[in-house]
Amino acid sequence: MIRLKSILWPTDFSPCAKQSQKYALAFAEQFDAHLHLLHVVHEAAVEIPEFGMGLAFPAYVENLPKRLAELEEQSIEKLSHSVPEHWQEGRHVTIAVKHGPPFIEIIRYAKEHETDMIVLGTHGRSALTHVLLGSVAERIVRKAPCPVLTIRPEGHEFVMP
Repeated sequence: MIRLKSILWPTDFSPCAKQSQKYALAFAEQFDAHLHLLHVVHEAAVEIPEFGMGLAFPAYVENLPKRLAELEEQSIEKLSHSVPEHWQEGRHVTIAVKHGPPFIEIIRYAKEHETDMIVLGTHGRSALTHVLLGSVAERIVRKAPCPVLTIRPEGHEFVMP
């Protein structure tokens, strides 16, 4: 028998993520599992060397810590309202915000919290966009320490050629 004690629902607050939330809540309810709500703040400028940014955007670099703190605060607020209060009653729910590349932080969080399953939405990008941008969901599926349930957005169902 499969036993899920800890479920991770990473979200970017997109409609695709919202679609996957239904599954995360249903599994957490079915297995009386601890539900982890995670948002990763990915500020690309953090990964660019300060020297280059400092020359081009000194005010941006100076305000980056404040901006990241604001984004974290907004994310916590959104996460705290993302699951209905009546659903949370009597259940274990943890809210977390991390900083960095989403797929790395999601994998790291899943390992640190010994997650039994990750439930996430996919954006259903076209082949060209997928090649150019890559897929966070695909990277998570490949590297996750546990099973990953991916939910495709409505309207992106496979159609036989």
